[in-house]
Amino acid sequence: MGNICSRSSNQGDPFNQPGRVVGTSSGGTAAPRAPLPAKTNWKATPGRTLGESTADGSTGGTDEARANAAIAAQKRAESASANKGKLGSKLAAQKAQTQAQTLDQVSRTERAARDVDGVEAARRWE
Repeated sequence: MGNICSRSSNQGDPFNQPGRVVGTSSGGTAAPRAPLPAKTNWKATPGRTLGESTADGSTGGTDEARANAAIAAQKRAESASANKGKLGSKLAAQKAQTQAQTLDQVSRTERAARDVDGVEAARRWE
């Protein structure tokens, strides 16, 4: 009954076949490989490690790049503080308030809301 679903054209279990030694070819043709370059000159110039100075003693512009980055960051910070706009100005004013000033402002707002409610109740004859 087990052979009903099986056909003779199905391949058998790959572990039932004889194996091969690791590192040997599988007997078929190997996968195509890209050709190696004709002249390898990578040994002639070993290159530089990071932070290594050049022959004239300079560090290859890393200090100059760092200084340029610092100047650019300073300019961005100055332009951001100069162009706050309406919301930025309001936020700066709010941050500058003391706790007493903030509480006084909240109190005035609440009193104004109560006055509006009182006027509304008087208009309705309550």
